Amino acid sequence: MLASLGWVSAYGFVEPWTAVVFGVLVAVGELARTALPGERDHAPLGAAGALGYALLGSLDGARTHHGVAQVVLVCTAGALIGTVPRLLRRRRPKWGAVSRRVLSVGFAALLFQPFYNRGALLRHGLEHGPGYAAYAAVCAALSAGVDVSLAAVLSGAPLPRALRDEASAVLRIGSAVAATGVVIAIAAGEIGLWALPLFSVPLLLTLAGFRRYAAIRATQRQTIASLARATEVAGYTLPGHACRVSDLACRVGRELALSDQELLLLEYAALMHDIGQLSLVDPIPGGATALLDDEEQRRIGRLGSEVIRRTGVPPQVAEIVARAAEPYRRADGSLDEAVPLAARIIRVANAYDDLACDDPGPARREEVLAQLRAGTERDYEPRVVEALVRVFPRIAG
Repeated sequence: MLASLGWVSAYGFVEPWTAVVFGVLVAVGELARTALPGERDHAPLGAAGALGYALLGSLDGARTHHGVAQVVLVCTAGALIGTVPRLLRRRRPKWGAVSRRVLSVGFAALLFQPFYNRGALLRHGLEHGPGYAAYAAVCAALSAGVDVSLAAVLSGAPLPRALRDEASAVLRIGSAVAATGVVIAIAAGEIGLWALPLFSVPLLLTLAGFRRYAAIRATQRQTIASLARATEVAGYTLPGHACRVSDLACRVGRELALSDQELLLLEYAALMHDIGQLSLVDPIPGGATALLDDEEQRRIGRLGSEVIRRTGVPPQVAEIVARAAEPYRRADGSLDEAVPLAARIIRVANAYDDLACDDPGPARREEVLAQLRAGTERDYEPRVVEALVRVFPRIAG
């Protein structure tokens, strides 16, 4: 941003009215941030406006002359202005998201503006028609690739899983953002700045659909969390057990590179893994199912899965809960392929909380982890136990 400010100061700020309109669109888009699938906070309207400005070649039939530095400066200023209300409400600004957008949009401008302003596109017959649209679309796609890579690095998750999840997210809302940015840039060349509000409407409708989906999923999660507390209220499990197991299981799942969808199913199953205890006449002391024999654990798992099948959650959740009572190896020592990884994770996380909840100190933790390692011959999968060991330093930190 500082480099762009120095460049613009030295060579002049051109077409200020156009810059202001696009900057306002970016700022409004920042104000309209929303939570998208995978717990991602995104500003689709602002991203589309910034991309449109980066790919803007002509406006109402006249050539534009803004360059890469001005694109970066306008988009950064718009994003920063849009974060002011968040700061006033004492909410943490999304600096990582702002930086990603500036870098990815700056990359798109670097691919487009110099070639357009120097006439390279004209010489190759790409300044008008399908060739122009195709080149703008390629620039948008490469910009999206930069954004995906930066998001994966900033997520802190294992890079292969992070790249896969971010690329999946781009296929959802990112494709709509890229298409809107390209259409705005092309349409502005014919109808001027009216292209901004006109072609932002489809993206706003798409965004409304994503918000509705996010609201439905949040309601579903609250319902599942309330149902999971039934065992605590009835005295079958200790307070907070389901939430602790869910949090620990999700941490281990991220360590083992589970996808966003797999983590969602894991979270639901971990919250409801003890629902089957409601069928017991007498509660288990401390709700510690890890201390029961295998057959009793299987019975509780089956009963819980039958309840879960009637709640409207994905059917995989019921299967995970039923299988979480199964050791990862059969009695003959062979690997039980029918037990999904999520079930193995819940089995380990549940056993840890059952054994360590009375004393969460470091000494007891090491003792329980040693017990789990001793059970890796049949009960607990070694890679899950080792992933659990690795996540504890981060929790403590």
